[in-house]
Amino acid sequence: MNLNKNQENSFIGDIKQIIADARNKAYSAINFAMVEANWLLGKRLVDEEQNGKERADYGTYLIKLASQELSNTFGKGFSTTNLKNYKRFYLLYSHWNIGQASTDQSDTEKGQAVPDQLQNKLQLLSWTHYERLIRIENQEEREWYAKEAVAQNWSTRTLDRNISTQYYHRLLASQIKTPVEHEMQTKIQSLQADSYEFIKNPSVLEFLKLPANMAYTEQELEKALIDNLQKFLLEMGKGYAFVERQQLVRTETADFYIDLVFYNYILKCFVIIELKTDKMTHQDIGQLDMYVRMYNDVKRQQGDNPTIGILLCAETDKVIARYSVLNENNQLFASKYLPYLPSEQELAAEIERQKLILENKKKDAK
Repeated sequence: MNLNKNQENSFIGDIKQIIADARNKAYSAINFAMVEANWLLGKRLVDEEQNGKERADYGTYLIKLASQELSNTFGKGFSTTNLKNYKRFYLLYSHWNIGQASTDQSDTEKGQAVPDQLQNKLQLLSWTHYERLIRIENQEEREWYAKEAVAQNWSTRTLDRNISTQYYHRLLASQIKTPVEHEMQTKIQSLQADSYEFIKNPSVLEFLKLPANMAYTEQELEKALIDNLQKFLLEMGKGYAFVERQQLVRTETADFYIDLVFYNYILKCFVIIELKTDKMTHQDIGQLDMYVRMYNDVKRQQGDNPTIGILLCAETDKVIARYSVLNENNQLFASKYLPYLPSEQELAAEIERQKLILENKKKDAK
């Protein structure tokens, strides 16, 4: 007996809802586990620091020690910056009493502990939300953003956008708040669209010890070009050593992925490469300059020369290759770096060659 249309729709709706509910439960469980673990880590750091308060540098020593040992055991995600964030998180939310609440025996026997803190919806925000919230100094402002994020189910991208655009202060300053609220709702639509944003976050991937890269979002062309540009530079034989692709660089304010990173042991400098598959914009150039500065601050070691950035743009009818050199290093770049770097023409020619190879492969596959 076949289902009629209404029965079929009801059946499909039910099985889709089962999967959606299961995923939401999984995400909520990961959310809470991360928030709980980071709160407890912060608490342990604060408690131990207070035990050794007679030593002025004891807190710094503890964070360095914990970072090294946790990184050795669990991998990425436990930098000194992250541990400082956990400590600040605990200090701001020390009243939560996580890990100390009693559980109902019947629920425990079922494998479902029900700690008191679950009653507080604010604690169900993700760790990525709190990473952004703990940077707000004003307590009232921080609490307002947290409550709104819960009430309106803001994604982390939406929360970040609203904080960056001073949404709280603009509302306070407005006698008529509806236009401000309407504008915000309109502009966050695209930021709320990705229901799986949370699971792609690098902090979550590190917590679960999953590969923290963006390979699942790379376009076919971009992936092929990065694969072959890596080989191209290594085959040049001018001192290049491959460091990493899709390298995660974490600062106190944001996470960044850099497409390709090399170290040139002749020039004694890092060479970072960013690839664009669409039209190059001024924002792209500015972003690469920012990456170069950030790399100099975060990764460059004593004795290294300034980092060089290369921005490659592969359009359908035009290829652009540009070097990013900070203004103060122009003379060094021209006199010392250029002989060991591929020219813009060589890079452009290599991109065109790889595009042609990819196009031919597609034709052969048809």
